[in-house]
Parts: sequence; C-alpha cells; structure tokens
Amino acid sequence: MDFLILLAGIAGLWLGTELTVGGALAIARRHKLSEFFVGLVILSLGSDLPEIAVAVDVGFKGLFGNDTSGVVVGTSIGSVVAQIGFVLGLAGLLHLLTLPRIVVVKHGAVLLGATALLFLVAHDGGVSRNEGLILVTLYVIYVIALMNGENAPGEEPGQLAGGGWQSWILLAAGLCTVIISSEVTVSSVVDIARKLDISEALISVLIIGLGTSLPELSISISAILKKKAQMSVGNIIGSNILDTLLPIGLAATISHVTFEKQLLYFDLPFIFILTTVVLAFFYTRRGVTRPEAMVILGFYVAYVAVKLSQF
Repeated sequence: MDFLILLAGIAGLWLGTELTVGGALAIARRHKLSEFFVGLVILSLGSDLPEIAVAVDVGFKGLFGNDTSGVVVGTSIGSVVAQIGFVLGLAGLLHLLTLPRIVVVKHGAVLLGATALLFLVAHDGGVSRNEGLILVTLYVIYVIALMNGENAPGEEPGQLAGGGWQSWILLAAGLCTVIISSEVTVSSVVDIARKLDISEALISVLIIGLGTSLPELSISISAILKKKAQMSVGNIIGSNILDTLLPIGLAATISHVTFEKQLLYFDLPFIFILTTVVLAFFYTRRGVTRPEAMVILGFYVAYVAVKLSQF
C-alpha cells in the first residue's frame, strides 16, 4: 500500500507540473513575453517544480524536528542522474544531439562547478543555512546572467494563446496538486524507509528521482519530435544545474540539511564523471550519436545496479 501511495504521489507531481506549465505558458503568451523568457524561466522552473516542492516540504518538516533530509538530497541527485543518464541517453537514441562548443564550455563549466560546489559545502556531512543561501544565490545569478547574455536570442513575443481566467485556474490547480503530492510523496518515502529499515535517500534516488524527471523526459522527446534537438539538450543541462543548486539550497535555508556519506563520496563523483563524459561527447564535432547514447545509458544502468545492491 505504501508503494502505491508513493506512486500516486509521484503521478500527482507529474500531473501538477503539466497543469502548472500549461497554465503559465498561456499566461506568458497572453502578456506577450518572449519565447526565450518563457523557455528559460517558466519551462526550466516548471519542469523542476516537483523537486522544488519536495525541497520546501522537507525544509519545513525539519523546522518541526522531523529530519527528512535524505528525501530532498536523494531526489535532487536522483533527478540529475536520471536526466543526464536516462533522459539524455534515450534522446540520443532517437536523434543526433549536437551543441555549439561555446555552449558546451559555458554551461558545462557551470554544471561541473555546481556539482563541485555542492560537494564542498556538504563535505562536513550537512548543508547549513548560510551554505544554502550561497547555492540559491548562485543559481539566481546564473539565471540573471543568462537573461542578460550577449547571445540571448531575440525572438518576437509569442502569439496569444489563451491566458484568460481559465489559465489562472489551471495554474492554481497545478500548484495545489504539486503541493499536496509533495507531502504525500515525502510521507510515503519516510514510512517505506522505516518499515524496510533502509535509507530514505536510497528510495528517493531510485524512485522519486526518476519519477520527478518525467517532465524533462516529456519536454525532451517533444522537442526532438519537433526537430528541436538543441532545445531538448538545453532543457536537460538547465534542469541539472537547477537540481544541483536550488532544491537542496532552498531546503537548507529553511532548516539544516544532512548529507549521507554514500551520496557524498559515490553519487556526486559519479555525477561529475558522467557529466564530463557527456560534455566530451558534445565537444566533439559529431556530438551524441547512437553509440555515445548507448554508453550514456550504460552508465545509468550501472548506477542503478549499484544502488539496487544496497537494498
């Protein structure tokens, strides 16, 4: 029953995200915001809304003495691995993925730097409020720098597409669904972990991390079908930067977040290595073809196998 409740919570997070993103896009177009702004701010934050909701829920639970840090840390790490391993690998099987080298260098450096920074702030076994503020602030600076970047595309404002009171109802319904589902998801993970006497972080990495990556999977496949492969890759890289900095940072600003040694000394180095391999593929002229995609998926399968062995 607990597993069914967990799956229902994850499904609710996905449904709530879809409703929220749909409503927000309609409102943004109604107010004639550029497609660049919509994609950068609304879609990136919208597709990671499950991770953010879980982080805030865990943070407030910590304020009342219920430390569920393993859920937010495991969810963030699991999402990063699922997105760059499973989602990107699957996308590479469907279509050739390429990126300009300057994009690989700039955003790849930020992604690797964010992973290294998370390792540094958590090396003592936890993330304090000040360290959480650092993570959140750096993500905000990154977004502002992107929006003010010299190479930001200057599309015309999008066409009007809804955005009336129906869209506001859709947005509100999506946010409520995400909030309720995050509470259900976190509570079910805690119950399962206690009954099976295993780490909350382990369940979060394998199940919630993959489940909350469904929006990125949906966006990436949709972008590929529309022959916008770079949009697919950009969504994954942007989401990974967000997942590395923002959820743990937000939770830590509310209450102290503890960091398990296994996640610190195995999972984060694994993310750093896999990210380096993926960036190396993109840096070559060929990009990520099917053979490279198989290698990336192989990394993900090996990771899951190692984590399953810990049960």
